[in-house]
Amino acid sequence: MKGFLRFLGLAEGGPEGALYAPPGDASTVVGPGMTMKGEIKGAGSVVMLGAFEGDILLDGTLHVGPEAHVDANISAASIVVAGVVRGNLAANTRVEILASGSLTGSVRSGSFTAANGAVVKGELWIEPPPAPAP
Repeated sequence: MKGFLRFLGLAEGGPEGALYAPPGDASTVVGPGMTMKGEIKGAGSVVMLGAFEGDILLDGTLHVGPEAHVDANISAASIVVAGVVRGNLAANTRVEILASGSLTGSVRSGSFTAANGAVVKGELWIEPPPAPAP
């Protein structure tokens, strides 16, 4: 029933802004209340629910939760933002800003989506990823 009410726009997280649910299979989770500075580098997905300042280099997906604050240059396979991000983003496949998300900075990606209600301030470079060599 809740899903039907959301579809009609009569409950939180209407059709344009689904409620954020972090993935259950993330390799790393930086929990709420945690503050980190430095560099995160590696394979797998990262869920950021706290605060981070520095650089993030991932082979997987970065998920920024609704209460998270990230001030970083980010390079990842894909990036999903439900919180606040300031910095330069580069994603091989996609960057998605959810309704609760805010991005200030530049984006370079093969795909970009911003939900109704999202805040985006900066520059966008949307270009398909290069084709693999034969």
